[in-house]
Amino acid sequence: MARITIDYTPAVHQRAGIGRLTRELTQAVLTQGALTQASPHQFKLFVMGDAAEVRQMESAAVSVQGSPISDRWFHRVWFKANLPLPVQWFAGPCDLYHATDFVLPPTLPNTPTVLTVHDLSFERDPGSAVPSLLSFLRKVVPASARRASHIVADSHATARDLTDLYGIAPDKITTIHSGVHARFHVAADSPDEPAHIRARYQLGDAPYVLAVGTMQPRKNHLGLVRAFAKLTSHSGQKANLVISGGKGWLYDNVADEVQRLGLSERVKFIGYADDADLPALYRTASVFAFPSLYEGFGLPLLEAMASGVPVVTSNVSSLPEVAGEVGLLINPHDVNALAAALDQALHDEVWRTQAIAAGLARAQQFTWERAAEQLLDVYARTLKISVNLISTSPV
Repeated sequence: MARITIDYTPAVHQRAGIGRLTRELTQAVLTQGALTQASPHQFKLFVMGDAAEVRQMESAAVSVQGSPISDRWFHRVWFKANLPLPVQWFAGPCDLYHATDFVLPPTLPNTPTVLTVHDLSFERDPGSAVPSLLSFLRKVVPASARRASHIVADSHATARDLTDLYGIAPDKITTIHSGVHARFHVAADSPDEPAHIRARYQLGDAPYVLAVGTMQPRKNHLGLVRAFAKLTSHSGQKANLVISGGKGWLYDNVADEVQRLGLSERVKFIGYADDADLPALYRTASVFAFPSLYEGFGLPLLEAMASGVPVVTSNVSSLPEVAGEVGLLINPHDVNALAAALDQALHDEVWRTQAIAAGLARAQQFTWERAAEQLLDVYARTLKISVNLISTSPV
């Protein structure tokens, strides 16, 4: 039986993106891998900070360990003060440690480690990152990647970036695509669902284009707003633009552009939508727009396809890998192309019907169960390699 510690901190502290991915994948791993005949592991979920909300996940095969020290303080100790205090001093002993959010903390000697690197957006698009965070990531992530026993990448695009930018050997990287929760595949429970979701988020009665993602430059909300302005001015389109996500770095630029373009009544910022409301928010939308400048995977794109919404997305980084032949892929820097794609997605009924069917089929190929099987295999291979290295090392 192997004792595997998973850093569950992002699942607790981050509502969107990496947080949701960590929650979904960990739950699938625990379902498949905790003391089963195929994978007899004992798991510990380590939270840097208060772990009270995770206690319900404890079982005979799963324990939870919190800490009086927050993740911010851990990072100061480990990466700014450069104090190599092993994570096991705080999380307890383990046979394998999985760092789930870019950086690998110090560990005891001979501890096999798995590191998840979600993307290298701070390298490929440094202008989109907060300068202080950019400096930190450029220092810590390459060192973590080189020190880890094995790396999990969210996409083949990120895996290529790790090799091209950091020189990581391809056989040290495993790509594990995200899945999509079953609730996004389920049809509406009630014919009143659209009215309910519109009323809850004050969306009005008009059709809407939906965008989901934290408000930050990399998500290209500025380009989306400008394309939406062209769409409405040229076609007389009466649709609204609904943006769901937290206010990140340089959010004010987007809000200012909405004001400048006279779109205050047409562009609606609704903040974070509750996870339970997301399927209905997608299903009620006419189009899902995801014109990011860079993505490590793009989970909202997959959720939209699973929900039966036509998608418009970018032709860069991992997004073609997720979308396949589904949807309209455009250059995210070309505002005119984005406006034209939105126009087609809203009005071309033949295309819409084909895109919805293709998206539903495409989304069926991505499951958390498959992702969990792949991650459990990474754990098994990493543990086996570590045992072999120790047994063959000179005394």
